[in-house]
Amino acid sequence: MRILEINTVNYGSTGKIALGIQKLCREYGAECRLAYRYKENSCCDNDSYLISSWLDCHIHNRIAKYTAFQGYFSYFHTLAFLKKLSKYNPDIIHLHNLHGNYINIPLLFKYIKKHNIKVVWTLHDCWSFTGVCPHFDMIGCKQWKYGCKECPMSSKFLLADNKSIAKKYKSKKSLFTGIEKMTVITPSKWLAGLVKQSFLGAYPIRVINNGIDLNIFKPTESDFREKYGCENKYIVLGVAFGWDKRKGLDVFCELAKRLDDQKYQIVLVGTNDNVDKLLPENIISIRRTQNQTELAKIYTAADVFANPTREENYPTVNMESVACGTPVVTFNTGGSPEMLDETCGCSVAKDDIDSMENEIMRVCSTKPYNKENCIKKAKSFDENNKFKEYIELYENCTCCP
Repeated sequence: MRILEINTVNYGSTGKIALGIQKLCREYGAECRLAYRYKENSCCDNDSYLISSWLDCHIHNRIAKYTAFQGYFSYFHTLAFLKKLSKYNPDIIHLHNLHGNYINIPLLFKYIKKHNIKVVWTLHDCWSFTGVCPHFDMIGCKQWKYGCKECPMSSKFLLADNKSIAKKYKSKKSLFTGIEKMTVITPSKWLAGLVKQSFLGAYPIRVINNGIDLNIFKPTESDFREKYGCENKYIVLGVAFGWDKRKGLDVFCELAKRLDDQKYQIVLVGTNDNVDKLLPENIISIRRTQNQTELAKIYTAADVFANPTREENYPTVNMESVACGTPVVTFNTGGSPEMLDETCGCSVAKDDIDSMENEIMRVCSTKPYNKENCIKKAKSFDENNKFKEYIELYENCTCCP
């Protein structure tokens, strides 16, 4: 069995998933190669394919910004990649993120249809069934159901208008439908529900949750409280990599005004210079951790993990916190509440800061979710078990004619 995975990068959340599947495939005796845009670090498998180049992606990105036609350039690099693909002759192509301006999507899907290749497509966001956007939940847009004819995102593109975005939607619909053997995977039930309403809804849809490395994310003691002077305070933790309104930065700023700073200490991880300028002085800002073990120490030190996200698929940070024994309070957004139950956390209505504040205080003061139950729940997050679900799916695909 030969598998080819295609993703924008070989690092970060989606890259880790692709590499984890690749590693487990090899342990099961299957051949699996990963194709991604270009080499950015030392982690480059000899069996990997580099689809594009830094310069080509840069040019592609600039054109896409003006036209909204993301993924419609890199023509010659994609032709060269498809020649390599023909030599490899995979039984299954596993698609991940395609919207990184590194591959010519029309060429890729015409190739798949011509050769009738079996496809597994893991959707990490909503881009595959919209005109241009990966997320639309925060603005409540429904245009993806009707052809993206009046796109509220068009102002983000310098030359694109509603007509060109609607044209892009129509093109994607034509390319992405009509594949004889494709299974769509979503990490959350929430996203699966949206896909069923989209032009991809005719395909088989299966939910395979993302997972985490439980060898890293587990209760890990440290001197974090002493280091930051929080020995006698409840720590309210937030973690994101790209803090903005979408991730609820404004909510933390408001909570910093409301919560008694003699009792509570808000800590945000993943900040930068621009974010720090917006933060009140009573929030502890941590730019980045040295490694994931250091992050596990911060999760462990916290009393509650707050996630006021307004757009989310299936957030890894929720799972990481629970695995370290710290309960979660989140907005009821996307798939964010799906990994929580009565043993490890709760959700409140999106944008309901009053309820978020009340739940944070309740969790800290009454301790309704103990560490042992959180750790027990985290066993269901084991990434190796999630990767095995993909191996089983591949095997079922190759057994079918």
